[in-house]
Amino acid sequence: MERRIKQQLNGLRTQDGAGVNLVRVLGHGTVQEFDPILMLDSFDSTNPDDYTAGFPMHPHRGIETISYIYRGKMTHRDSLGNEDSIADGEIQWMTAGSGILHEEKLPASERMLGVQLWLNLPAKYKMVTPAYHSIKSAEIEEITLENGTLRLLAGEYEGRKGFISSYLPLDYYDIHLNPHASIVIHTDRERSIMLFTLLGEAIIGGELIPEKTAVKLSEGDSVEIKAADMSAQALFISSTLLAEPVAWGGPIVMNTEDELQKAYTDLNQGTFLLKEMSYDDE
Repeated sequence: MERRIKQQLNGLRTQDGAGVNLVRVLGHGTVQEFDPILMLDSFDSTNPDDYTAGFPMHPHRGIETISYIYRGKMTHRDSLGNEDSIADGEIQWMTAGSGILHEEKLPASERMLGVQLWLNLPAKYKMVTPAYHSIKSAEIEEITLENGTLRLLAGEYEGRKGFISSYLPLDYYDIHLNPHASIVIHTDRERSIMLFTLLGEAIIGGELIPEKTAVKLSEGDSVEIKAADMSAQALFISSTLLAEPVAWGGPIVMNTEDELQKAYTDLNQGTFLLKEMSYDDE
């Protein structure tokens, strides 16, 4: 059975961090339908004033943040001592787990284009050890399609493997299609699947979907993605439905209000990190 569109969202323009202009496509109101993807922020600007303020040092617990910078650059620094940059088609994957502090700087570039996902962690993994990993271009396989390309950002595609998530299975593809080209992706019927049209409009499950739109798919074992009159670029995101309670406050996502309150108590009392360390905020 072919998957169809259950819901589509364009999001709202907002600011976050120290004044970064973005479109929040998924958020608090979409938790149940798009489970386990909690948030999707879209960035697309040729004006550095929209984003160079960046995201100063802030905490996370209970989630993974996955940033895909298709154009532009992002520099990461965290309380584990990691400092790293990604650019033009690379990924930053951070497991907040039991608690991490990090900052993200967005240097001026010709165009800043990409998305950040928040992937929920299952209750049993909420307090895992924090970690950071970047997926550089050399690690991302580009698979040639009949009339396009599929970049295997994470997970598996027809026997090929990319970076494998430690806590939830996540297949993450960046699909590029020439005008009128199409691809049929075979899917596990039990998977929770969404797509985001990063550039250009696309016909997904038989419906024409505008650019910069997130769609949640119904159950099924396949989905057809087709470019219209112009080329299209769509992000395909597949994971496992958690169906767990969500207690979300700011940058922290737990399962109960008590756990959420405990996280903020830890922050206030200096016991948020596994091992408290001095950190030069410069």
